Amino acid sequence: MDPQVIEFLDPKNIRMLIDGEFVQAVSGETFATVDPASGRKIAEVPKADARDVDLAVAAARRALDHSSWRHMLPADRQLLLLRLADLIEENGEKIAQLETLDQGQLIDVARFVQVEMAADFIRYMAGWATKLEGSALDLSVREPIGAGIRYQAYTRREPVGVVAAIVPWNFPHLMALWKIVPALACGCTVVLKPAEDTPLTAIHLARLIQKAGFPKGVVNVITGTGQEVGAPLAAHPGVNKVAFTGSTRVGQAIGHAAIENMTRFSVETGGKSPVLVLDDIDPDFLGPNAAMATFFNHGQQCVAGSRVYLPRKRFDDYMERILDMTELLKVGSGFDNRVHVGPMVSKVHHERVMGYIDRSREAGAKIASGGESVEGTEGYFIRPTVITDVDHGFECVREEIFGPVLTVMPYNTLDELVELANDSKYGLAASIWSQNISKINMLIPRIQAGTVWVNCHGVFDANLPFGGRKLSGIGREHGRAAINLFTEEKTVCIAY
Repeated sequence: MDPQVIEFLDPKNIRMLIDGEFVQAVSGETFATVDPASGRKIAEVPKADARDVDLAVAAARRALDHSSWRHMLPADRQLLLLRLADLIEENGEKIAQLETLDQGQLIDVARFVQVEMAADFIRYMAGWATKLEGSALDLSVREPIGAGIRYQAYTRREPVGVVAAIVPWNFPHLMALWKIVPALACGCTVVLKPAEDTPLTAIHLARLIQKAGFPKGVVNVITGTGQEVGAPLAAHPGVNKVAFTGSTRVGQAIGHAAIENMTRFSVETGGKSPVLVLDDIDPDFLGPNAAMATFFNHGQQCVAGSRVYLPRKRFDDYMERILDMTELLKVGSGFDNRVHVGPMVSKVHHERVMGYIDRSREAGAKIASGGESVEGTEGYFIRPTVITDVDHGFECVREEIFGPVLTVMPYNTLDELVELANDSKYGLAASIWSQNISKINMLIPRIQAGTVWVNCHGVFDANLPFGGRKLSGIGREHGRAAINLFTEEKTVCIAY
């Protein structure tokens, strides 16, 4: 392990960031964060509560209203963000290893997603700091003849205010940046609350933010549970905007809490993404792609293609390739470069995923591959699992499992395929696999999803708007859409 990681894990370094100071929780209490590959404790982390939330929100409010941040030139905000991107690259190996240690992510995935994608995202979004714009408007207000009054009108974009960023445990570092970077580009201030299962990269990010030179209070990082930190943060009257990614249940609770204060909010709350396979696609091309649409990041991804629909007349051909790929996948520690699938993030989540598998088996589903924990290890490993002989009455088809579990079902006609794909309370993403451009273009507008990929799955870019329909959430991240999330539009009308 990198010596810098060992140095960072010294207890004196595991602190929250509030008002430019690295601090323990007011209560002095801590909680353990655990390596999911071994079950061993990594470090003790400050356990904040509502008192720490008050302090962090107050610091963000002061920074918004009274610090140099309020009057900073957009070009200077951009420069600070670009410095942060450089620091993330300079500390890339440390960040990747911290993520693998704390989350279980494969080390090469962590290097690519948490470092390279993160730096690219920051540099893209930093450019928006200098490109906020409004519109000049011509009015048709009628005045009495001879009054001689004219009007000039325009709109302007202003920062929404103090942003509460509440992020999940599956891509902790990247997801934190997805929230805080566009907020900072727009001139907002932030209170970041990482998931309690994966707080380490957020704590490290706080140190990089300080090193980049952001004024005190502009970014605050507090660690703790959803109940003791997330809930009071979402409901805090000093917060102007809540940006959340996580479970549907928690997202709904955050929306209810936010609306009491008319706090703006955007939530991305998971999915059950369909993979629509047409009968002309090459089975050898489909097999690995369909499998990894679900098994990437051990199935712990909101866009996991966990519902695969195969044409009945070629079901066996496609199914054989999917099973071949699944059974080749090696399970183990993310630090092992030979591994394809790492651990579930926690013991609790491991038991949750296994519960779905066991109940599917008991309900009569066929476990075509996997379906069991990995024996002989203290880590939270589950073998990649493929389930067949199911329909939409099965829990494993309806619910987001968030683990390495893939359900496969047949269909007969394209109309039936569309009906099955849309028969879900979620609408985050979908993918279509075909070389028939006419059928692809016919299907795309009929699929109820925020994103539709064609002959690929899980492709993200800072310029691609991302968000869901139905219970998958409200709002769009990335690109110009992100600017709308973190600004308010003000209308100005001048008589002369």
